[in-house]
Amino acid sequence: MTDLRIRPATDADLDTVLAFWRTAAEGTSISDDRDGVERLVARDPEALILAERGGELVGTVIAGFDGWRCHLYRLAVHPQRRRQGIASALLAAAEERFVRLGGRRVDAMVLVRNETAHRAWGAAGYGAQEHWRRWVKPLTD
Repeated sequence: MTDLRIRPATDADLDTVLAFWRTAAEGTSISDDRDGVERLVARDPEALILAERGGELVGTVIAGFDGWRCHLYRLAVHPQRRRQGIASALLAAAEERFVRLGGRRVDAMVLVRNETAHRAWGAAGYGAQEHWRRWVKPLTD
């Protein structure tokens, strides 16, 4: 896996990332548009982490830190590239970032119906906290 390159996204990557998520990510988000991802990268240039192999985007994760909590979103690996250590490399990069920033615990947004993701997150040492429920309120239509 030495040919795997892990790096932060730049503005030049954003259209590629959005297209990649349509192929590799489970579900969609209200922020899955150019404006949303541009705001993320402008606010925190190291939050959107990419994995590339041979110049091709093969994985992503968003590693957001608000100064208090560490949050993971959009861990996605191209369907034909799964089970090659890409998600593990992305999570290691995200966790290293959090430690560097002073984070003490990380949580991940994982769809309830995504059983494949549940197994992957469990294998990476994450566990569901069933006593919490996410409450949301869209701010835009």
